[in-house]
Amino acid sequence: MKNTMFKPVIHTALAAAIATLLSACGTVGPNFVAPKSVDTTAYRHAAEAGAAASSAAQTGAQAAAQPNDTARLPAEWWTVFNDATLSQLETRALHDNPNVRAAAQRLLQAQAQLGVTRAGQLPRVNVSAGIANQRTSAETAQGLALGHRSIEGNNYAVGADFSYELDLWGRVRRVVEASDAQALAAQDDRDGVLLMLSSQVATTYWQLRGLDTEMAILRTALATRRESQELIEARFNAGLSNELDVSRARIERANAEADLHEVQRQRNTLEHALAVLVGVSPSQPILATVQDSALPLPPSIPVGLPASLLGQRPDLASSVETLRSFNAQIGVAQGAFYPAVSLTGNFGYASKSLSDLAQGSARQFSFGPLALSLPVFDAGRNRANLNLAKARYDEAVANHEARLLTALREVEDALSDVAQRQQQGDVQLQAQEAAARGLLVAQARYDRGVSTYLDVTDAQRSALAADRAAAQIRTQRLVAAVSVARALGGGWTQGAPEATIAKAGN
Repeated sequence: MKNTMFKPVIHTALAAAIATLLSACGTVGPNFVAPKSVDTTAYRHAAEAGAAASSAAQTGAQAAAQPNDTARLPAEWWTVFNDATLSQLETRALHDNPNVRAAAQRLLQAQAQLGVTRAGQLPRVNVSAGIANQRTSAETAQGLALGHRSIEGNNYAVGADFSYELDLWGRVRRVVEASDAQALAAQDDRDGVLLMLSSQVATTYWQLRGLDTEMAILRTALATRRESQELIEARFNAGLSNELDVSRARIERANAEADLHEVQRQRNTLEHALAVLVGVSPSQPILATVQDSALPLPPSIPVGLPASLLGQRPDLASSVETLRSFNAQIGVAQGAFYPAVSLTGNFGYASKSLSDLAQGSARQFSFGPLALSLPVFDAGRNRANLNLAKARYDEAVANHEARLLTALREVEDALSDVAQRQQQGDVQLQAQEAAARGLLVAQARYDRGVSTYLDVTDAQRSALAADRAAAQIRTQRLVAAVSVARALGGGWTQGAPEATIAKAGN
């Protein structure tokens, strides 16, 4: 009895095993070939940017800024600035920013979709149980044939059924490949959001610190102009000066005070933006004003080679995975030209009496049908779908090439900024020293009565403008270093596919 009972199950398992072996016999569509990287041997502005960074840092580590295929930024790339406040802000932003949480949820969606698609590679088994009570009509043809009688009673059933598509041509495997690539692309997109956010935090932070430096310069200038105004007013009251000098002193003091309010306004705007990036309300103070903020010199950023850019930027890695997904879709479209083979079956027990449900005579099963579906005429639908898949892939190739060129441009722009800002800072230092010397001379000449107070006010304006320009250039040099790190991909490294699938399981 037992051998007879399990014979259908053995046949079903054997058929499923044979189908699985047959499904590995081939895969439709072209295999994916990774796109070529750039053939440029080095960045155009890498050498001059490296020389500028080495000269500024005065560390003797010039080799770190030179093109090197193994040179990489640390995972937390902002630590190269050695600023504890910046590191704290970056940690808060990566943890609390809503855009990061949204990107993480998009990744979870893609991983869940991958799990749904992978399920299509295995047979689908359902277990069912039921009870029904029925009565047929005695007035139907069946009832009349039974002598004008009806059939009534309970029916009990329990069983299992399965269905499985034999992937003889690899169409399902291509569907899984496309979904896997989409999950990896979502992971890279999430990492791209993290990189963009961290660079925005660093840029805003250094701009805000630059305004702190300008405010410190303006406070010093304002204090000096107030002293000058008091001195000129005292000289005027003593008859040693004229009202025009008093007016000029008051104008310069008011201008310095107005400039201080303007810089404070700009700082408030940046602080609000930084609060949003960190994920807190802009109504809460997030970074106190530093009264005497001395901006550091920018760090040396390891550049590497252009050919390694594909492995350093998450947006380019996402673009490659998108290419792989569209390439797999070509195989899916080609699979529509081949026969689709599916296998179904069921096994269970049915009885009118619940006590007889487990009897061997109550068993019922079916194996099949082994269904074959072959497209004969579809009015060109499958051919159009194949052309559509190929066109989408070609579009993705063109988009990837455009992204690669854009990435190279961003790197070159950032490296050029680093070099030019360094040279600009060197020249501005000369202007700053000359303006400071000019102010001393003008003040001395006025004190001796050789020149008017107009010369002093002009010299004060020049010195203040030179000091503020120097602070702004130092800020832009730090921002340029952030731009280099972002353009190179920060310290990003692509996660392994196994890690992605493991996360999906969690």
